[in-house]
Amino acid sequence: MNYQYVLQRLLLAAVVVLGVTLVVFLIVQLIPGDPARVSLGMQTTEELVEARRERMGLNRPLLEQYGSWLVNAAHGDFGDSLITGQPVADQIVRRLPATLQLAVLAIVIGMLIAFPLGILSAMRPNSALDVFASVISQLGVAVPDFWMAILLVLLFSSGLGWLPPSGYTPIQDDFSGWLAHMILPALTAGLISASIQTRFIRSAMLEVLHQNYIKTAHAKGLSERVVISRHALRNALITIVTVVGLQVTALLSAVVVIEIVFNLPGLGRLALDAVLDRDYTLLQGSVFVMAFMVSLVNLAVDFTYFLLDPRIEFA
Repeated sequence: MNYQYVLQRLLLAAVVVLGVTLVVFLIVQLIPGDPARVSLGMQTTEELVEARRERMGLNRPLLEQYGSWLVNAAHGDFGDSLITGQPVADQIVRRLPATLQLAVLAIVIGMLIAFPLGILSAMRPNSALDVFASVISQLGVAVPDFWMAILLVLLFSSGLGWLPPSGYTPIQDDFSGWLAHMILPALTAGLISASIQTRFIRSAMLEVLHQNYIKTAHAKGLSERVVISRHALRNALITIVTVVGLQVTALLSAVVVIEIVFNLPGLGRLALDAVLDRDYTLLQGSVFVMAFMVSLVNLAVDFTYFLLDPRIEFA
């Protein structure tokens, strides 16, 4: 294990998270409105507002405010919501499972579709299957996620009546109810993710299949299955892992729209509600957690590179 490489990746991830939180903190300061007045209501007196600002530390310099918030956030304390008065960390913990469940299901659906479709289309270029995969990929890229969600609701909920159009059931309460409510949102995100993954998997496999060592493997009499699984797919995994990682991070930003359409109580919906309510502390905490999750995904991708091919060197 290259510990210097691991340390570099960890430091880079920490810098990215810090940069995102700093940008969000500064942007929040530019939003019209006074957090102290928002928390007390518009009918309050100036004396109470000033006292509230003093208690919230809003009279201190911005850099000092950010440093104080960052130290508390590192200990899991994101402050209290300006609207509900509840701890922000508690609200994030309640909303995070729905977002993670949606992301995991969507990625699984996307990979189950993209891997066989991308590999088979690369093995049979210009065939009917290849044309079908290309058309599906183009449609998935062209159709916005909210429009895909509406089409699926019209088909499976309004038309066939197979699935509920919206809502959420915790998995620990009723697994079948949870699965019924999660299929459509996960399928929406999974289909869009699969369309992008299919294109890149096909391109990566086509490039590898034209290499000389693949021709040599065929010349040795190895079966198609062995050539694809042991040689072609293994050498195309670097590109595939990159695409999957990018799709995971893109999905974390797309969940806002999907959670709104399907009324899922996730982290994306929580962040949007915080923006609409001008709940600054809740917004900062939500964005911090999202940035942290994206950094974890990027770290996982970087470490996977090293595991797949230790010869790879990173600057």
